[in-house]
Amino acid sequence: MTEMPVMSHPSLWRRATAAYAKLLEFLLAACVGILVIPVTLQIISRYTPLIPSYIWTEEMARFLFVWTIMIGAMVGVREAQHFEVDVWPDLSRRAEAAVRIAARLGILAMALVFVWAGLEFTRFAWNRTSELADLPLWLIHVAWPVAGVTWIAFAGEQIVDEARILVGAKR
Repeated sequence: MTEMPVMSHPSLWRRATAAYAKLLEFLLAACVGILVIPVTLQIISRYTPLIPSYIWTEEMARFLFVWTIMIGAMVGVREAQHFEVDVWPDLSRRAEAAVRIAARLGILAMALVFVWAGLEFTRFAWNRTSELADLPLWLIHVAWPVAGVTWIAFAGEQIVDEARILVGAKR
C-alpha cells in the first residue's frame, strides 16, 4: 500500500478549518446584511414620523456590529490579511517563511490574551442583560474568546505551513 503525499489529501483538521472559514464568511455576510435593517430603521425613525423610534434597534445594531468586526478579524487572520504588514523587501521563500512565523507568533500571543481576558469578560456578563432590549450580554462578550480560539486555530495552521517551507519540505 502506497502512502499519499500529505497535502494531496487534506487532513480532517484542514477540512474542518476550511469548513469553519466558509461558515464564518457566511456569518459575516449575514451580519452585514442584517445590520442594515436596524440601522435603516433608526435613520428613518429619526427623520420621519412614519416609523416610531425603536429602542431595540440601537442594541441590535451594536451587537451585530461587534460580531461583524470580530468575525471579520477571524476571516482576516484565515486569509492572512489581518495583522499583516508588508514592509520587507523581496525575500527568499525561506526568509519570508521565517518572518511570517514571527508574525503568526504575535497573532498567537494576541489570541491568548483574547481567550484569557475574553473568558473573564464573558464571565462578568454571564448573568447580566442589556438595558433596553433585555438581551443576554454574554452573547456579545463571548465574541472575544471565540475570536481568540479561532485565531489560534488559523494562525497555528499557517505556522505549520511556514515551518514546512522553512525546513525545506514541499507544500
